[in-house]
Amino acid sequence: MKKNNRSLLAMALVCAMGLSACGSDGEDGKDGAPGTPGTPGTPGTPGAPAGATVDTVTTAADFMLTLQPADIVVVGADDFTIKFTATGKNSKGDDVPFTGLDKVALYVTNLVANDTDTGAPMLWSNNALVNEFGSSMYCTPTGKATARGGAEVDACTLVEDAENPGTYMGSWEHDGNAPVVSADGDPNSLFRVMVRTYNVTDATGVGIGDKLLSTPLDFTPATGELAVSTKDSVSNAACIQCHSELTGYGEGDMRIANIGAHHNYQKVENCITCHNPAYAGGQDDPEKGFNANWNAMIHTIHAGGVLAEDGLLVGDALDEFAGVHFPAELSECTTCHDNGTQWNDNIYAEACLSCHMNVDLATGENHRGIIPGSDAACSGCHGAGSLSPMVAHNVGGRDKVSDAFAFDFTSAVVTATADPAVSTLTVMANVTLNGAAVADGTDFSEYMTSTRRGLLIGNLDADGTPTRGLGMSVISDVVSLSGGVLTVAKDFDATRLMGPIYVTAEVQVCAEGDMVVKCTTNTDGDIEQLGVANSAPIKYFNLSDPTAATVIARMDDPDRVTVSEAQCNTCHGNLTHVKGTHGATEFTQCMDCHNNTWYGSFHGDVAYDTGEVDADGDPIFANVPGLTFSNRDLVTVAHRFHSGSWDGGGIYFDKNMETVGYPALATDCQACHKEGAKLFAADGGLTSGKRAIKVSATEYISPIAESCRSCHIQGSALAHFESNGSYVEGSPATTADLPVESCATCHAEGKTYGVDKVHMGGGH
Repeated sequence: MKKNNRSLLAMALVCAMGLSACGSDGEDGKDGAPGTPGTPGTPGTPGAPAGATVDTVTTAADFMLTLQPADIVVVGADDFTIKFTATGKNSKGDDVPFTGLDKVALYVTNLVANDTDTGAPMLWSNNALVNEFGSSMYCTPTGKATARGGAEVDACTLVEDAENPGTYMGSWEHDGNAPVVSADGDPNSLFRVMVRTYNVTDATGVGIGDKLLSTPLDFTPATGELAVSTKDSVSNAACIQCHSELTGYGEGDMRIANIGAHHNYQKVENCITCHNPAYAGGQDDPEKGFNANWNAMIHTIHAGGVLAEDGLLVGDALDEFAGVHFPAELSECTTCHDNGTQWNDNIYAEACLSCHMNVDLATGENHRGIIPGSDAACSGCHGAGSLSPMVAHNVGGRDKVSDAFAFDFTSAVVTATADPAVSTLTVMANVTLNGAAVADGTDFSEYMTSTRRGLLIGNLDADGTPTRGLGMSVISDVVSLSGGVLTVAKDFDATRLMGPIYVTAEVQVCAEGDMVVKCTTNTDGDIEQLGVANSAPIKYFNLSDPTAATVIARMDDPDRVTVSEAQCNTCHGNLTHVKGTHGATEFTQCMDCHNNTWYGSFHGDVAYDTGEVDADGDPIFANVPGLTFSNRDLVTVAHRFHSGSWDGGGIYFDKNMETVGYPALATDCQACHKEGAKLFAADGGLTSGKRAIKVSATEYISPIAESCRSCHIQGSALAHFESNGSYVEGSPATTADLPVESCATCHAEGKTYGVDKVHMGGGH
C-alpha cells in the first residue's frame, strides 16, 4: 500500500510540473509532442591526428634538439633567455614535435684570448664554471632541480609553448642573472651552446641508453651568425678512426661511439666544455699525475701505457691510464691533429709536458739544463727547424721513405743438385737504396733492425692458399750483389720446388729523415733510428711451367679479402709500427706466417686480469681454464687480439671477462672490414673461399666457427658451432676437405640474425 501511494503521488507531481510524459487527457504511457530543438553548442577544437607529436623515442638518434643563435642570450647585461625545438621520430619515421620535456642541462662556453704568457693563445671558458655554479645549468618546469649528490639547486624555468608543441622557452626566475651568462664576455667572440636532455624513454618506459645531446651550436652573439672555431685541431672524425662512429645522426654531425669516460659525451666539442683551464685549475694535482685541461689530459691518456712503463704516471692517472696502449705511433701527431697546424705552430709547456712528463722546466732536468722563463720562450727553440714538433717528432717519417729500400723480383728458377731429393731455388731482384741501385757488395745487415728478416717465399695451391717454407736470408743466402741486382739461392726439398710460388720480402731498415741509413744504437743497446719497411711488391712464378696462367694468393685478391690495409691504418697508422721489427705493410707479407696451413700458435693460451696485484703492484694474470687456440690464421689472430682472447698485451680480459683496451665498439665490424663487404659466399662459406684451418700436422677445424670463437668464447657457443656442422678446437677433423658450415642459414647478410644487423653497425 505504501509503495502504490508513493507512485501515484509521484505521477501527480510530474503532471503538475507540465512534463510531456503526461498527456492532456490524463492517460498514462503515451509520448507527448517533441519539444523545440535547443541551440547547437560551440564546436570543440579538433584533436591532433595520431602521430602528430611524440613523447618517447626508440633511440637517442631519433631525438633532435635544435637551437638558433637569435633565440639565445648568454652574454652581457640582458636577461638570460633560450628557445629551442625538440623533435622525435614517430612510428612512420617522420620527425614530429617532442612534447613533455621536464629536464635539460645547458653547457655554454666561449673562446677567450689568453693574455698571459702561459698556455695556448686561445682558451675555452665555461660560463657556469667562471660564475662558480658548476659545469652546466639545469632547466625544469619548476625552476628547481636535484643535482648529483641530492642537493636541490636553482634552475632555469622551462616552459613548453602550448600553441606550438615541441617548442620550449627557458628563463631565469631567481636573483641575478643566470649562471650561464658571461656578464663581461665579448659578444664578438665565439660562443658554444650544447644541451643535454634527461628522462626520455622508449615506448616501454625504458630510458634511452645513450646521452641525448644537441649538436653544439657555435655562433657570434653580436651578429647572430654561425661561427667556426679555429682552435679545434682534432676533429671527431679523427677520434672515430679508433673509437667507432655513433650512427643515425645527420650528415656532418659525426659522433664518437665508444668513449668510456662519463658514459661518452660523443664529441670533442662537448668534452672541452668541462675539460678547460677553469676546471683544470682545481684538478691539477701532482698526486693525480695529470692535468685535466683537454689538451694536456688527452695526451696523457693516450700515452698512458708508455708513461706507466717508464714510471712517469702516478696516483689516479696510473690506475686510469696505464692500460691505454695507443695503437699508432705516439710521435705521429697528425693521427689525431687532422684539422690545421696549431699543434705545430702553438708551442707551450702544458701540451708538451703531458707526454714529456720527465722534463722539469723549473730545474732544466731532461731539458738540456734549459730553464725557460715562460711559454713565450719555447718558440725560440721549438717554433721552427729541427726542434719543431713536426721535425722533432719526424711526423710522417715512414711515409717519407716508403720506397727508399725496394725489391723488384725478376725471376725464380730451380736447378737440380747431386741429390735427387734436393733442388736449388735461385731468386733474382733489382734492389734500390735511397733511389739508386744498391752498391756492389753492400752488407744489408748494417741497415737492418733485425737480421732475422728476409725474403718471404712459399707455395700456392690452385685456389691461392699459401704454404710457407721457402724463405731466404738477404745476408747468409746471398750469392751475389752486382750492378743493383741481388741473387739469392738456397736448397730445399725438391717436392716443394714445383708449381706456383709467391715471392716478397719484409726487410725493415733504419731511416733518418727521408733517407735509409746504417743503424746505430744508444747506451742501452736500442736502435736510435726509425725502423721503416722495404718496398717489395709480391711477384708470382711457376717453377714447373713459366708459361702457365698466374695463380695469385688469396690474400692478394680484393674480391676475396673483406678487409684492407687502409682500414687497419685508420687506427694503427701503419702495419710496420704494429709488427715491430717485421717491416710488413701488406697482407701479402703477413700471409707468409698468418695463414690457414701453418698450424700452432705462439699465443695459444688466453689470460685475464684477476684483479689482484703482486708485491710490486703489477696486475696478476691467469689463464682461462680450457680455452686455447692452435692456429696462426690471420683472420682468427686479428679477431682474437682485438677481442682480448690473447695471452696478455694491450687488449685483455678483466676478471669479469670483459674486454679492456679495445677502443672501438666490439660489434663494429666495419672498423676493420671494408664498407659493404659480404663475409659469406653464395654457398654459405666464407667469401675468401677458405674452408679449413690446420691446427696440427693431421687435424683441421672449421673457419667460420673459429672466427666467431675469437669473441664468443663461452662453452655454449662452442656447442652451438658444433651443432651447426662445425669442427672446433678439441674436436677437429682429420681432413682439410670439410663441409661448409651452416652458419650462413641464420647469420649471412640479410638474414634476421645476419652479421650486417647484429654486428656491422657502429651505433648503439
